[in-house]
Amino acid sequence: MTANPSPRYFIGLMTGTSLDGIDAVLVDFATPTPELIATHSADMPDELRADLMRLQSPSDNEIHLTHLAANAHSRVCADVVAHLLQQANITAAQIIAIGNHGQTIRHRPELGYTIQIGNNAALAEYTGITVVGDFRSRDIAAGGQGAPLVPAFHQAIFGTNHTNRVIVNIGGIANISWLGQDGYVSGFDSGPGNVLMDLWVQQHKGLHYDANGEWAASGRPDEGLLTQMLSDPYFSHPAPKSTGRDLFHRHWLESHLAQFNRAIKAEDVQATLAQLTASTIASAINSQGKVDEVFVCGGGAYNQYLMDCIAAQLACPVLSTANLGVDPSWVEAYAFAWLAMRCIDRQSGNLPAVTGAAGLRILGAIYPH
Repeated sequence: MTANPSPRYFIGLMTGTSLDGIDAVLVDFATPTPELIATHSADMPDELRADLMRLQSPSDNEIHLTHLAANAHSRVCADVVAHLLQQANITAAQIIAIGNHGQTIRHRPELGYTIQIGNNAALAEYTGITVVGDFRSRDIAAGGQGAPLVPAFHQAIFGTNHTNRVIVNIGGIANISWLGQDGYVSGFDSGPGNVLMDLWVQQHKGLHYDANGEWAASGRPDEGLLTQMLSDPYFSHPAPKSTGRDLFHRHWLESHLAQFNRAIKAEDVQATLAQLTASTIASAINSQGKVDEVFVCGGGAYNQYLMDCIAAQLACPVLSTANLGVDPSWVEAYAFAWLAMRCIDRQSGNLPAVTGAAGLRILGAIYPH
């Protein structure tokens, strides 16, 4: 009789482009089929969210404000980790490492840098656990985009040799992972996910997001505005490519609306933005070849209007990753637990075919406890 292997516990932390909260997962990687042990999510404190949002654009005293926000972010992450451990009845000493994505405030791979803030040294001190952070810089140093990093994880967890499968992550930015039945993997950022819809609904409704896409569903997409937005060069640029708030931000949206010569209802703008996200995702998927099934994770998976818009442009089922055994809310945090495990084990975490890097690289900087 074979004894059960000793647990290999890792924690993944994810704060995405939407700036809505911090997601945490506890995963046991002791066997080839990892086990998701516990999950926890906390809303981003309003003051920290406002500080992080300000840092998305150049401002006065930026260096000072960035470090203060990084410290605050790490304290919130430490509280999330404490809740997760308490929920799982597991001690910090049992955790091998935390994989901390951090909060992206700049992503400029074309200039050779990306910044995800979060004081990882402080997080290691607060939690008593080794922290792995700064996952994207090594790929960029090797000539890659530093994003998306999740396709390698998607292949490890969701890959199959029976079908051509696509995993779509819809956070603030949307990205696709093509998992071919022949083992071929590709992926890239298709464009905006929720970021523009969130900006517009916050401006007009005072809400952080359009729940279930109900406001968008009350409007009608404007084909002229949609065509104008789709003319942005990013959408026709070949992969590998990645993007973020550095391109798709409030000024981008305002400039397109300013160029539009006739009045358009606010709800019709929201419907158009949903269609922009859906159309660019569907176009990215269709560009890869024959696809048999699509599974969606991230906050967009809970927007039924958006899911319906995507499905209308594809000739295959569009489902949630819950159908593959992982709730859409936890997939990205799970990915950074996996990336931390790969780093600790001295194994590569990127896919050069996805990011454009010169080769496989071990990703992450280790802050030992």
